[in-house]
Amino acid sequence: MHLVRNSLLACGFVALAFASQGIRAAGQSAAQEALPPTPHTKQIHLKHVLVIGETKGFEHDSISAAMAAVYNLGKESGMWDTTIRTDTELLTKKSLGNNAKNLNYFDLIVFASTTGELDMNADQKQDMLSFIKEDGKGFVGIHAALDTNYTWPEYGEMIGGWFDQHPWMTFNAPILNEDPDFPAVRHFPKAFVEYDEIYQPKAWSRDKVNVLLSLDPNRLDYSNNPRIHRADHDFPVAWSKMYGKGRVFYSTLGHTEESFEDPDVRKMYFEAIRWALWMTEGSTESHGRPAASQAH
Repeated sequence: MHLVRNSLLACGFVALAFASQGIRAAGQSAAQEALPPTPHTKQIHLKHVLVIGETKGFEHDSISAAMAAVYNLGKESGMWDTTIRTDTELLTKKSLGNNAKNLNYFDLIVFASTTGELDMNADQKQDMLSFIKEDGKGFVGIHAALDTNYTWPEYGEMIGGWFDQHPWMTFNAPILNEDPDFPAVRHFPKAFVEYDEIYQPKAWSRDKVNVLLSLDPNRLDYSNNPRIHRADHDFPVAWSKMYGKGRVFYSTLGHTEESFEDPDVRKMYFEAIRWALWMTEGSTESHGRPAASQAH
C-alpha cells in the first residue's frame, strides 16, 4: 500500500514538474515574443585614404604630424583607413604586385606638404587626374601641397593655383570665415586668429573656387613687405572646388607641428576629408569677397 501511494506521489511530482516547466517555457516564449527584434548592426564600409608626403623642395617639420593626424582621425572615427607613403609609387592605376595597392583601391588622395616636382611620369599624372576628374574621387591638399608640381599645368588647375610666397611668415593671422555652412569650417567663428603661415597664391582666381576662409585685409600690415604680390590683397586660407566629377579641398593651415595638435585645425581637416569622400555636403560655388573685406 505504501509502495502504491509513494508511486502515485512520485508520478504527481513528476507531472507537476513537467507542468511547471511547460508553464515556465510558455512564459519565456511569450516574454521573448514581447521583446523587440534584435537590431541589425549597421555595417560601416571603410574608405581608403592615401597620404603622400614626398618632398623635392622645402621639407616641413610638420609632415609627420600631418600624416599621423590623418591616420589617427580615420582610425578613431572608424571612417577610413590610411596608407602613408613618402614616395609616389602608388599614384598609378597599373597593377603593382607584391600586395601594393594602386589608385583603384583608394577613395581619396591627401598631399601632406609635398613640395617641388614629384617623381611622377606622364602615365601617373594622367592616372591621378582621372582618379579625381573622371572617377569622381577626392583630393585634399595640406599647406605646401600648393608648393608642388609647378611644371604640371593640370595640377595647378586641379588644386586651384600655386604658392607665391608667404608675406607675413608665421604670424597671428586674422581670418574671416566666408562660408560658415561648409562642414570643414562650420566650427570656426565669423572672425578669429590662428597662428600659422599663410600662403599667397598665384594663378589663382576667386571665381574658380569657393573661398571658405581668408585673411582679413583690414588687419594686415602691408608696410615694407616686398613679398606681397597680390595687388587685390585677396589672400585665401582655405577653399573647396570641383575638378570634373571629383571634390577638392585645400588649406594653407598646417605649417607648424603644433597646428595638428590644435583641435580646430584637426577638425577642419577631418571634416574636409569626410566632405571629399562624399560623406557630407558643402558648396563649391564661387562668391564675391565679403563686404568686410572690400576696404584695404
